[in-house]
Amino acid sequence: MALKIELKPQERIVIGSTVIRNGDHRASFFIEGEEPILREKDIVTADTATTPARRIYLAVQLMYLNKDILAHKEIYFALVRDFLDAAPSAASYVDAINQQILTGSLYHALKRARDLVKYEQELIEHAKSCSLGLSEDQPDHS
Repeated sequence: MALKIELKPQERIVIGSTVIRNGDHRASFFIEGEEPILREKDIVTADTATTPARRIYLAVQLMYLNKDILAHKEIYFALVRDFLDAAPSAASYVDAINQQILTGSLYHALKRARDLVKYEQELIEHAKSCSLGLSEDQPDHS
């Protein structure tokens, strides 16, 4: 079964190890085959992997695009250990990613890694709101 892809003008997509950029007009096409596919909005680069969860996502993305879990598993597990040391509450998210990796469902592992990135953002927002609340509650000694 073919996968229908629609690209906006200038939008990029990765198919296998090839980056394809659309021209000036909306385009649609069908992809037949088993190569890994990622839309531009789902791609994380070394430059955009600016948080621990995004670095985990990048490691999973590399597993997926390269079709090679073993080449990236060491760095993945080191990143996961550090992340869980800092945020043990994320264990269920990591477990979901690991389960997908173990079954070879790397695209689904990426989807679970995206959930981890969202959870990390929630933790950051919560920490920011708590620190703002603390600074407002502290008496002014000026």
